[in-house]
Amino acid sequence: MIQFNRRNFIKGAGAATAVTGAAAGLGFPLIASGAASKVVVVGGGPAGAIAAKYVKKANKAIDVTLIEADEHYHTCFMSNEVLGGEREFNDLRFNYKGLAKHGINVVKARATGVDHKKKMVTTDAGRKYKFDRLVLAPGIDFVWNKIENYDEAASERMPHAWKAGAQTTLLKKQVEAMADGGTVIIAPPANPFRCPPGPYERACQFAHYLKKHKPKSKVLVIDAKDKFSKQGLFVQGWKNRYDGMIEWIPGSETGGGVVSVHKSKMSVSSELDDFEADVINVIPPQKAGHIAQVSGCADDSGWCPVHLDTFESTIHPGVHIIGDASIATGLPKSGYAANSEAKVCAAAVVAALGGKSMGAPSYVNTCYSIVAPDYGISVAAVYRLAEDKSKINRVAGGLTPMDASGEMLRREVLYAHSWFENIVADTFA
Repeated sequence: MIQFNRRNFIKGAGAATAVTGAAAGLGFPLIASGAASKVVVVGGGPAGAIAAKYVKKANKAIDVTLIEADEHYHTCFMSNEVLGGEREFNDLRFNYKGLAKHGINVVKARATGVDHKKKMVTTDAGRKYKFDRLVLAPGIDFVWNKIENYDEAASERMPHAWKAGAQTTLLKKQVEAMADGGTVIIAPPANPFRCPPGPYERACQFAHYLKKHKPKSKVLVIDAKDKFSKQGLFVQGWKNRYDGMIEWIPGSETGGGVVSVHKSKMSVSSELDDFEADVINVIPPQKAGHIAQVSGCADDSGWCPVHLDTFESTIHPGVHIIGDASIATGLPKSGYAANSEAKVCAAAVVAALGGKSMGAPSYVNTCYSIVAPDYGISVAAVYRLAEDKSKINRVAGGLTPMDASGEMLRREVLYAHSWFENIVADTFA
């Protein structure tokens, strides 16, 4: 593996989000073409919005339409800080006015179907949008009842808060209302799922709030897995800042984590044990978002197989799937990876419409986790496509050192906040 100065990499990644991914590997020259082509993008998160923006930046003659159901987007990244009391929920809210200023046609509607033969997207408003290339960035949906009794109604009692919005504020209010000495359960799913380090950062943020306001309380993480992202760094942070407040139970000790919930008892069950708590945060198994399912772009796994150099569907040519919904073998399901995938995809779409071949892409990911307001950890990596195009290989990277100084850990938090400001500016400005 190629090694490099991690500090400089992190600083560069945080300050230059707009030039990562395909932009770094390929560049984004203006590409001239003949008659105006039509690109429709479904989904306005960090994948879809970036794809729409960078297609338009590469060739202003392309007619780009972004279809998004919500007027505002709430970022999942940094939402754990809301639960920890260090960020206001409204800080996560962004609109699409910036994209409209780029000449993108922003349509507030829910995409309900795709006619692959006619190359048409239908919305719940009854409108149809013609495309030459379609980009789907639908994010995730939940696999309800894979955990027995955990359906959408149960999530109003035991919030997942894995899509930022009403669930985030509901979970926050439940923790705030809990008596001192109470227990909060987090039940992370098996892989793959959105934001692999997220449940463990959430444990930190819960503990941070409880340590200040309800110090006799406890956080219990009942995992479906036996290992998780940045595990050594998290466990060290738990001990350093929240010694005795956070307990992690691996899947091997419960028979695979939570298998059923009981709303009336406020309890969850594994194959081996029952657990009661005052607040229960169940993060259910996931799959690609609804439009990916109804358009036939997902396989039996629930996710969407793609060609990793272009993110074009292996099932439906001319349709590209990016972000959490795709099977991007080798990349995590993260906001920064989605940004990187979107730029590769945008370059591929513009190249295809211009009758040009796609260059060799590169990809990047940086993931920050905030253990405490002055204690951050991160992992960063650069990736290249394997020669046989079967997977995306990590070729360089860095991780917060286990012996990091207090000053370095404080800087990681500053880098995390800088990263957030830059990625949302790249996405929505």
